Amino acid sequence: MEIEFQKKWDDLKRHLDQRFEDDLDVQAILFLIGLQELGKKVEKLSKDQKVDVMHVAVCAILEPYGYYEYEGRDKDDWPHWKSAKQLPRLNQREQEMLMKQGIIEYLEENSTFA
Repeated sequence: MEIEFQKKWDDLKRHLDQRFEDDLDVQAILFLIGLQELGKKVEKLSKDQKVDVMHVAVCAILEPYGYYEYEGRDKDDWPHWKSAKQLPRLNQREQEMLMKQGIIEYLEENSTFA
């Protein structure tokens, strides 16, 4: 199972690295997902808005696991989720695996850039 997962991750990462002509890490991929979820052209983001974009991505990729529930968009058209259940206590490796698995599944279903 872990070998299959690692192959999927490596294939996805290689594809994204080629697509964006850069060596993207998990944080960069989450940022791209957040921008995709935001769904509008963004000229310039403040540091706080960049953090918000990352949060949007985390919520979007963890929603299928039941951790977040989509609530809708605010007056500025930003998507919002509420916590649906508490995340389990995970060590750093487990957190990274959860994020990568969520990214893989999200991009298989939703990506316009993968």
